[in-house]
Amino acid sequence: MIDRRLIQNFDWTLLMLTLIITAIGIINLYSATFPQQNPIWIKQLYWFILGYIALILVFTLNYKHLENFAYHLYALSLLLLIVVLLFGRTILGSRRWIELGLISFQPSEIMKITFVLALARYFSRNPVRSGYSLKNLLVPLMFLMVPFCLIIMEPDLGTALILCIIFLSMLLFLGARWRSFIIMIVGLILTLPAGWLLLKDYQRMRVIAFFNPANDPLGAGYHAIQSKIAVGSGLLWGKGFLKGTQSQLNFLPEHHTDFIFSVLAEEWGFLGSTILIGLYVALIFYGLRVAKRSKDRFGTILALGIVCVIFWQVVINIGMTIGLVPIVGVPLPLISYGGSSTLSMLLGIGILLNISARRFMFQSGRLGF
Repeated sequence: MIDRRLIQNFDWTLLMLTLIITAIGIINLYSATFPQQNPIWIKQLYWFILGYIALILVFTLNYKHLENFAYHLYALSLLLLIVVLLFGRTILGSRRWIELGLISFQPSEIMKITFVLALARYFSRNPVRSGYSLKNLLVPLMFLMVPFCLIIMEPDLGTALILCIIFLSMLLFLGARWRSFIIMIVGLILTLPAGWLLLKDYQRMRVIAFFNPANDPLGAGYHAIQSKIAVGSGLLWGKGFLKGTQSQLNFLPEHHTDFIFSVLAEEWGFLGSTILIGLYVALIFYGLRVAKRSKDRFGTILALGIVCVIFWQVVINIGMTIGLVPIVGVPLPLISYGGSSTLSMLLGIGILLNISARRFMFQSGRLGF
């Protein structure tokens, strides 16, 4: 039976923000895939239903149990990443999916959450007073490097980089020594050549085309050029619902996944884009508030990590569509089509709601930020 205090302390604002972004995602997917005999937006709706069921289940579970099983869940995610490399389904040259009958899922998306869980458990149980040195960070670095190597072998550059950025962002809040921080960044840069060799040719060309897409407008630069045309042609008010020429006439590739923001920008313009970004800012703000209000260190670090997952995916995806970052295949949370991404995001938000509602149950022991 659910404790009545959980309902009394429920963060309805955080849930409403999630529901609004979800609704925008469904409407945008309907437009991006209109008309089709087998509409993708209906499949996404099923994933949202499953995701909200998962959100409710996670909310009812005391998140302190997640701390106890954090390493087990992380290890299970690693096992699934290995299974993907051995038996996974290959799409467009990348082996990222495990097929289970009629559905397939992407373990690397679930790893984003279990990775944060593992880090939250480690850092909550191993606090330091004078900042984390490189010696203190050997175990967390192993938590990062093992999935990073497995994911880059798929290859999935976007998710691998997301894990690195999440790790570094959490260290900034947790208080790593600057010397350790700089050494890790240099180490990451030194691993880039190895990662580059593991990428497929088309992925390398996309990164190269980032610097000058006009050099290959019909090849590697095509995605970036068409995306910027879509975003720019929306102007202030947009062209209107179902009236985006770039998406409706299929000039814009991957318009239901990587470039879903371009569809919204073309149809709803600068105003619609600003509203969506504003909703994300509010979601991130309330997530940070959950972290700040948490009465235990694990809850604070876990909430912070989930906020980092959401924040960096929003920044990188929108950055891809307007040419600020290379095209690395990062979905826009709750907007892009993808069951695994949707499920992981709603699981993360369910954990945030859980931490927020249970903040009355613990004595103060949170981080000071």
